Amino acid sequence: MGKFADRYFEIHPWQVIEEGFDPAHSEVSESVFSLGNEYTGLRGYFDEGYSGASLQGCYLNGVYESRDLPPIGYKGMLSFTEFMVNTVDWVYTRINCNGQFLDLSKVRFSDFRRVLDLRSGLMTREFIWHVDDTTSVKLIFERFTSMEEEQYCGQKITINVLSGKADIAIRAGLDFSRPHMFMKKPMFHVYFQKADGAGCEIQATTQKTNQTVYAAASFKGMKGKELPDDGAVVSNLFSARLSAGETVSLERVVTLVCARNAKEFKTLEARERANKEHLSECDFETMKRASAKWWENQWKVSDIEIEGDEVNQQGIRFCIFQLHQTLHTAKYGAVFGAKGLTGEAYNGNTFWDSEAYCLPFYLFNNPKAAKSILQFRYDTLSEAKKRAEALDCKGAFYPIATISGRECCDLWQHASLQLQASTGVAYGLWNYVHLTGDKEYLYKEGIEMLAEISRMLASRGNFDAITGKYGYYCVMGPDEFQMMVNHNAYTNFMGKKTLQFTLDTLAEMKESAPEALNAVTALLGLTDEELKDWADKADKMYIPYSDETKLFEQHDGFFHLPHLDVSAIPVEDFPLYSHWSYERIYRNDMLKQPDVLMFMMLYGSEFTKEQLAVNFDYYEPRCIHESSLSPSIHSILACRLDRVEKAEDYFGFATRMDLDDYNRNTREGLHTTSIAGAWMNIIYGFGGLNSDGDELSLSPCIPQTWKKYTFSLRTKDSVLAVEVEQEKLTICCKEGEPVNLKLYDQDITVTNEPVSYALKGKE
Repeated sequence: MGKFADRYFEIHPWQVIEEGFDPAHSEVSESVFSLGNEYTGLRGYFDEGYSGASLQGCYLNGVYESRDLPPIGYKGMLSFTEFMVNTVDWVYTRINCNGQFLDLSKVRFSDFRRVLDLRSGLMTREFIWHVDDTTSVKLIFERFTSMEEEQYCGQKITINVLSGKADIAIRAGLDFSRPHMFMKKPMFHVYFQKADGAGCEIQATTQKTNQTVYAAASFKGMKGKELPDDGAVVSNLFSARLSAGETVSLERVVTLVCARNAKEFKTLEARERANKEHLSECDFETMKRASAKWWENQWKVSDIEIEGDEVNQQGIRFCIFQLHQTLHTAKYGAVFGAKGLTGEAYNGNTFWDSEAYCLPFYLFNNPKAAKSILQFRYDTLSEAKKRAEALDCKGAFYPIATISGRECCDLWQHASLQLQASTGVAYGLWNYVHLTGDKEYLYKEGIEMLAEISRMLASRGNFDAITGKYGYYCVMGPDEFQMMVNHNAYTNFMGKKTLQFTLDTLAEMKESAPEALNAVTALLGLTDEELKDWADKADKMYIPYSDETKLFEQHDGFFHLPHLDVSAIPVEDFPLYSHWSYERIYRNDMLKQPDVLMFMMLYGSEFTKEQLAVNFDYYEPRCIHESSLSPSIHSILACRLDRVEKAEDYFGFATRMDLDDYNRNTREGLHTTSIAGAWMNIIYGFGGLNSDGDELSLSPCIPQTWKKYTFSLRTKDSVLAVEVEQEKLTICCKEGEPVNLKLYDQDITVTNEPVSYALKGKE
């Protein structure tokens, strides 16, 4: 792949450990040690400040700002864009000992150790500060974001004097002065702040979107006094004089409240009062234990255990941990950003991969959260309709990148040419209903989205003047290294699937939900002529495929492109967007990520093993995996082709994309959707899950280096438990009713009694 691991963190099955501090890895560590709970996210920066390379970011789900773009005299181009903003630094701390400020880029220190405990969600950091020739103090920092009460977070600082005398002064408070990474300035106007020695509070509003954030902190363990107002910082001063052997601790619990729209503004003051009153009752240790208990219960269902591969054991648990941090309550919106709440790259926007990559994890672990991803799309349907109109289309054209429902990608070639966000919404809806049976949602909100997407698909394409086939011209598929192409196979295939799903749903509603059908027909003005048009275009959709070679051509003319040996690209050239001229990327057959292989994975039951093998062998060597979404798909398909060794190579790349900084850009934030792909890699790859047929199907395999692995799946009201060893697999239903499924194409019924079967090829 031309890329290799930068192994920096210690290997541990349940922890991410940094032994010693390397400034060159500072920002990567900040991303990896990020904490979050869907409502808020905090990068792993140093509480006490750091003058070296750092992105000190704290984010709130759905809080964003906008900026105007230079005017362009072409219809469909954006006049503004929106981006997630850096909000309040709630761990703001400045520590002075014997007249010297703590800054790890300037002071002498030793025994640095930082640990993220995946079992409890607690992050700890400790080191010894050699203040002067006679005084040394050990500092321990703890922090967590509550998984039980998502608007609350906690921090604890413990200082133990090892030698000498220490005159300690700690300034601790709340800081809105943090600049946005790209804008290079803070994005909030502070209009209220207060401190009283035992606590502090602050309120600020974004400058253009008028979103309000309120934060309050309560301190315990040390007596303090309020400090004068300092612009965008409100703080208290805590002090102590200690001798060798003495210890002091300062605890803080913080509440964060935001109003992102008019509805939330109406209840903002009441929520502020309630949270402030509750804050006085909160205790750091109690909330820490409650949050750890949440994780303990969650791991009972979500854990994937690997025996014989400690590197990927750590990797996959890190992935699962981050997915739950990103979304678990479904209460605060489902803007599933490409970096989650761990960094400002991609502007906090959600992309088409939310439905294609992230949705499956939640479907099998937390269906309520999965539904919220789709609900976000329904709530922003009106914006998708406006976007379609701007692009001379009917219906709804969902944005390729968004935080509010409006298109936020200021690159026209992506914003205007990529249809996979719209077909991804339809696919996500199909996948959700297929696995949950939630027809009520499909017949109300779902069909409205489907109909409007189908209207767009029926107006965006056209017929070939010679063949009469239908398809899409001037598009960009998932492989973003090919632009303005005609008949991209993925786009045409998913367009056909979407039109068919819409028509099938309407036909189904005619039989089983006529009243709902009448309601949506009246609401949208659907006509028989329109439905006939959709059916005709779906039937005549051109899929570039050769019966003779079994190859899908990625788009018309792809086979004629000059060939580039991607293995010869030096690692120093990555990421390519930063080192190659833009047009150089487009003039060859190099793939950024799977395109043909992507739809063959999504609808695996529709293709033969021979078709998959032929297309895998052609496209896999041409893929540079510049997208973090790529390795997991290749690993899954390699498993389906019984190429387990190749699958294992790709799997390690997927699970440790961020831990080992494969793409040399982890410092910008975690690759959250790639993390979801790593989970799919275990379940759909080695576990052999295929969920697009009439019933679940499993075809497990196992790498030779593994002793065994286990995973669980929540399907409707049951939880399946699967254990795969080198010679056999064991499956049972550990919760709920028996489940019917196919195992290696044989029908079985899984009950609460564990039953073992020979692994394929080991009979």
